[in-house]
Amino acid sequence: MPVGIDFASDCRMTIPQRRRALASKQDELEEAFDELEQEVPKRLTRWIRWLRTPRARLVRLPLGILCIIGSFLWFLPVLGLWFLPLGLLLIAQDVRFLRRPVGKMTLYLLDRWTQLRKWWARRRARAKARKMVS
Repeated sequence: MPVGIDFASDCRMTIPQRRRALASKQDELEEAFDELEQEVPKRLTRWIRWLRTPRARLVRLPLGILCIIGSFLWFLPVLGLWFLPLGLLLIAQDVRFLRRPVGKMTLYLLDRWTQLRKWWARRRARAKARKMVS
């Protein structure tokens, strides 16, 4: 947890307020990784944390380059355009000038994902309520 933000005040903050508080303490890429770790399953969280360590650099860079190359094969069933942000996220950990734009892109995509999940939950709740009335 960043210095200067205590747990009690962090729990009362909205996501944008928490982002502003964290942004003053660390860069956007670190914030994006932190939020990404909260969204994924625990097994994947451990793997992401390991990839963020300095000793994982020898794995992170080639994997990021392979993901970017794989994104150009988007028409194949398993590979897709989602490989591009994944590859950029991996490479940005080591390439300083990519940290800010990739961090902002990841935060934007995470916000859109959260909004989509909320929309879907509301839609399912409305459909369930209609089904009960019928």
